[in-house]
Amino acid sequence: MAYTETKTTGYGTRVKNSCGSIGAGIVLFLAATALLWWNEGRAVKTADMLEEAQGACVEMANPNKIDRAMDGELVCVSGLATTEDSLVDEQYGIGAKAISLQRKVEYYQWVEHSETKKEDKLGGKEVETTTYTYKKDWVSSPIESSEFHDPAYQNKNTVLATVEDQDLWAQNVTFGAYKLNESLIHSISSNEAMDVTLSDDMLKQIDKDTKTAYERFYGPVNTTAKPQAVTDSTGTVTEPSPYDFIHVNKNEIYYGRTPGAPEVGDVKVTFEIIVPAKVTVVAQTADDTFKPFKAKNGKTFQTLVMGKKDAAEIFESENEANKMWTWILRIAGIFLVVMSLKMVFGFIETILKVVPFVSNIVGWGVGLVCTVVGVVWSLIVIAVAWIFYRPLLGIALLVIAGLLIWLFAFKGKDKIKELANKKKEA
Repeated sequence: MAYTETKTTGYGTRVKNSCGSIGAGIVLFLAATALLWWNEGRAVKTADMLEEAQGACVEMANPNKIDRAMDGELVCVSGLATTEDSLVDEQYGIGAKAISLQRKVEYYQWVEHSETKKEDKLGGKEVETTTYTYKKDWVSSPIESSEFHDPAYQNKNTVLATVEDQDLWAQNVTFGAYKLNESLIHSISSNEAMDVTLSDDMLKQIDKDTKTAYERFYGPVNTTAKPQAVTDSTGTVTEPSPYDFIHVNKNEIYYGRTPGAPEVGDVKVTFEIIVPAKVTVVAQTADDTFKPFKAKNGKTFQTLVMGKKDAAEIFESENEANKMWTWILRIAGIFLVVMSLKMVFGFIETILKVVPFVSNIVGWGVGLVCTVVGVVWSLIVIAVAWIFYRPLLGIALLVIAGLLIWLFAFKGKDKIKELANKKKEA
């Protein structure tokens, strides 16, 4: 059942808060403007770096033998990334020869969701109504339910065990006769599920500890009657475990009574490994390893992609990614500029809140003006940044724009007069 809280804010407090947001709005405006300027420079520098790198990049036939003639060259080469390192999860005593061993943990918890509605009242007051609803779900970390707003759900969460996520990485990953550096190693993503096997002694201890945690929260339970096999929504049948509160199935360790019917407090721990895989590296060779390529403008570049790719494919993808991030940051910057202007001039609407109907009309107008001004300002910043970072192109664009304005403004006017004269003569 939903739980509702209502908060009323007086007119004077609203005006005070609105005026207080002016300073924050100015700071946000300056930060958003700086973001737009920086983004254009970042985009240009990245594009120049990629162009320089692509021009310098050479294809290496294979990495199985160190080619001293290519030492210091930016190369594009495909091969098998593998390792002899053994990684061990010390908490569970399991390990594998792998590039990475990853532990992911999920907790079954009550989760609080909220929805807020605001309503202006005659006289300038604001009534804020927040509705809280609660739902059980798997989450990445325990939720402190003592802070829930609905008293009926406070202290409803518990956990049967506290386990941290963990990523272990091999230190020595070979790539033919070469070694990969840490950044390239962490770019490998050939994840596979890792089957888990725990010793009987560990299972007994975990089962005992989990039962203690369960009974501390839920009270004593009868464990003489063993649970039956459970079939989940996908049709997978889970056979009952010889242990009451710990269950191991393939790559999952489950803390709880029944994996197919989770209770609040249950914990899932899943394991994955990154196995040897064919990858393509674009980086600068340095003896028997690789390092980032440094362009003339100071930006560096190296990358690892899964599978076999040629240099043209990789640089095309990198250029597309650069364009995508440029537009994402442009849109974010424009949005922040508009929001900052609304924060600065929002007090105008707030002052008129004594008559909600009037304030809504004025607010709409203020919002429209702030949006137009914000977009125009953002476009000016972007345009000036282009002239600053690429003056030849920027000036050329301005000349073309000026010619177009002249053609439409003056030649168009003459054309209209000419047509008018012809119409009179007819």
